Amino acid sequence: MYLNRIVLLFVVLSVFFDNNILAQTITFSKKEITVLTDQASQYLKETNFSKSLEISKIALHEAILANDFSSIAISYNTIAANYAELAQFEKAIFFYNKALFNAKKIEFDTLSNKIYNNLGNIYCFEKKQYLKGIAYYQNSLKYSQKIADTNQIFMTKLNITWAYFDIKNFEKGYDSLKYINNHKSKKGDDSSFAAISMLNAMYYAHEGNNEKANTFFLKAIKLGNETDQKSDLSFAHLEYSKFLIGNGDFKNGYLNLSKYNEITDALYSKDKIDQANSVGVNLELEDYKREIDKFEAEKKANLILLGKSKTILFLFLAISVILLLLIYSLFKNNNLKKKSNADLSHSNKQLLIAIEKAEVASKLKSQFVSTVSHELRTPLYGVVGITNILAEEHKELANSPYLSSLKFSARYLLSLVNDILQINKIEDKRIVLENLTFNLLDEINLVKSSLSFLAKQNNNSIVVNIDPDIPDYLIGDKLRFSQIIMNLVSNALKFTSNGEVSISANLIKTVHKTYFIAFIIADNGIGIAVEDQEKIFDKFVQIRRKETDYQGTGLGLSIVKQLLELFDSSISVESSINKGSIFKFVIGFEYNPEKTIDIINSIQVNLSHSPNTVNVLVVEDNRINQLVTKKTIEKNNFKCSVVDNGYAAIEILEKEYFDIILMDINMPLINGFDTTRKIRSKGIITPIVALTAFDKAEITEEAISAGINDIIMKPFDAIKLVDMITILISKN
Repeated sequence: MYLNRIVLLFVVLSVFFDNNILAQTITFSKKEITVLTDQASQYLKETNFSKSLEISKIALHEAILANDFSSIAISYNTIAANYAELAQFEKAIFFYNKALFNAKKIEFDTLSNKIYNNLGNIYCFEKKQYLKGIAYYQNSLKYSQKIADTNQIFMTKLNITWAYFDIKNFEKGYDSLKYINNHKSKKGDDSSFAAISMLNAMYYAHEGNNEKANTFFLKAIKLGNETDQKSDLSFAHLEYSKFLIGNGDFKNGYLNLSKYNEITDALYSKDKIDQANSVGVNLELEDYKREIDKFEAEKKANLILLGKSKTILFLFLAISVILLLLIYSLFKNNNLKKKSNADLSHSNKQLLIAIEKAEVASKLKSQFVSTVSHELRTPLYGVVGITNILAEEHKELANSPYLSSLKFSARYLLSLVNDILQINKIEDKRIVLENLTFNLLDEINLVKSSLSFLAKQNNNSIVVNIDPDIPDYLIGDKLRFSQIIMNLVSNALKFTSNGEVSISANLIKTVHKTYFIAFIIADNGIGIAVEDQEKIFDKFVQIRRKETDYQGTGLGLSIVKQLLELFDSSISVESSINKGSIFKFVIGFEYNPEKTIDIINSIQVNLSHSPNTVNVLVVEDNRINQLVTKKTIEKNNFKCSVVDNGYAAIEILEKEYFDIILMDINMPLINGFDTTRKIRSKGIITPIVALTAFDKAEITEEAISAGINDIIMKPFDAIKLVDMITILISKN
């Protein structure tokens, strides 16, 4: 069972505690709070999760009022253990971290030791994030050694061995296995012997000593049955089945696998799942009170709005009835006019319904695009920023193809996300191509490198043929061009197995300074039927070839077609079933050495300010984004201070002077708009730049009304940000 893995902190006391405790309002003493925490632990031991969570909530509240950090940490730990038992592991991790924070605050080393072990169990055996889980185990070992808890050292070593063996890293796990074998007679007990035998069996199976492996597997199963350690017994059957099947004993392997399934089903019975669903879903603590209150307020507002809507609807219907009666009385003698008016009335009603539906759909789409845009750009900002930091701080990686591929993939993903989320802009021709200098061969090789994993997956090779007459440096929108090549090559690789995909570029003509280059993406894959070749460039179209074929989203070729239209180009396809496909298109890129030099010079970093002459305040709640933004600012020789909420920003501005403020919009406690309003109300005129993942057009009006000077979207170009800072400071 999971409780055998997670080592509980407390010695539980069995004292009945009536529900009327909820009605108490007096301040609890340290002793009374301890009684509460012990009762919550006892209910957890008895798997009465509802009662355990209920009492833990009361204990936590009283401990916070009493500033009893020890009881606070214990309460959070019990809450986390409840959620772990209910398989709500994200909540368990959240509350374990809260417990760890409070335990470290008072150097509660015994509890910190247990929490690190518990977190290691969740990450290793539930979330399958073994390296992260092993790191937590290592921290647990440090605390165990510090407090000389040899029993905990033994259990943690056992968990580390199991984790390494699960990921087939027997070499690293062997040291811990030796330790538990040497100390099992003193530190082991009935609850661990089955697991120890199973781990020895796994190791000997790995070493090819089948006789010893078989002996230890049988011993593990025997001990599991004798000690009623059902969880360890189930895993022993599972690993034994793998061993038997690997040695050709399919019958016994299947029998052990069936035994594993039987025990697992019993462990996770319907009663326990029903109990988890009834308890774990609706129980939250004070950390979520604000969200609940907000939800209730919105609910009440919606009910009021619904009531008003019903009244309006009733009045509308009443008026409609009166009008219909009047129309009937006026035109009752004229059947033709009555019929015409009835038809017209019906058409109007249908039109109103259609308009309402269209407005609702448009609003929902706008909200969806806004939400998805923000949620995708925020992590992309971190990916792009951390990649750049790696390249700058680790010069030895400057020529690494892996880092180059990562940077290119991040840049491509950002471009793709923006295009998909704003596909209506592409169709309306509202996207303007950029003019940047780039090397055609480098861009295509980056695509090849980024797709190497997909090529290996289907045992394909990618061949690149570039006309030597094509100049080294061209001018155009390299991101859009790379996206076109990426989509076409990835499509070819997905529908080709044990074959070859070629990328060819040939100079066909020059007109003044424009070089027209013909691109051919060819494969020898399964091909496309003639009747389907017109359809493949439509949005959301997926041509079924075989049941096992990759289907995708149906957007790739549609985006390629629309992007090529921006280049004043078109695409053609030639294909036959089982003979492969050939995609062709022509793009004209500018070749102008003088202009290329100007473009390169224009993107140099602005160094007009000497170090530490500009003091920047960053208001950002996301830790990763804080790191990226601060690194970007300091790289340009500016001073940078970071706060994680609007109230902290207001407080520091009352004490320190800053030349400029970079303000995130979507923050807890108080958003960027309201923070800016409060800053302006204090007479502070420091320029404020909204640093946000929201679409610029979406927030411009409110940003201006709040007093924000400018907006820059994440992920942003560092040079553009520095230029914006320089201009705003100069104006100020």
